[in-house]
Amino acid sequence: MFKTVLLPVDLSAETSWSKALPAALRLVEPEDGVLHVASVLPDFGASMVSSYFSRDFEEKALHELGERLSEWVREHVPDSVVVHPHVLHGRVYDEIISAANRLEVDAIVMASHRPELSDYLLGPNAARVVRHARQSVFVVRGE
Repeated sequence: MFKTVLLPVDLSAETSWSKALPAALRLVEPEDGVLHVASVLPDFGASMVSSYFSRDFEEKALHELGERLSEWVREHVPDSVVVHPHVLHGRVYDEIISAANRLEVDAIVMASHRPELSDYLLGPNAARVVRHARQSVFVVRGE
């Protein structure tokens, strides 16, 4: 069991949490463990792309994601679990690793989609987190 666990979720993809959430709940210490749930809003990647959006687009999107994540936590995480939601912004794998370090979590639990030959067994974000995280990383396979 772990004292602190980070669970990255994509609220638009149930496969990112449907099996990973139960695994994270089993791994976090029942007495005084903490579950950190994070969702990442990807950045635009290129300044040329951002010029097509209003100036306050990212701020509004981050706020909306925060509201949706809080609602998701209320609906899916048992009341007996100490949980902290986090909205992150940037490259998905960078933000997961950075949050894990900043929050000093003991483990990361994340889902990976069904592997395809081009993925070499893991999706690109899960693969990067596994390779670069200092913490234990548990990858939970979906259907």
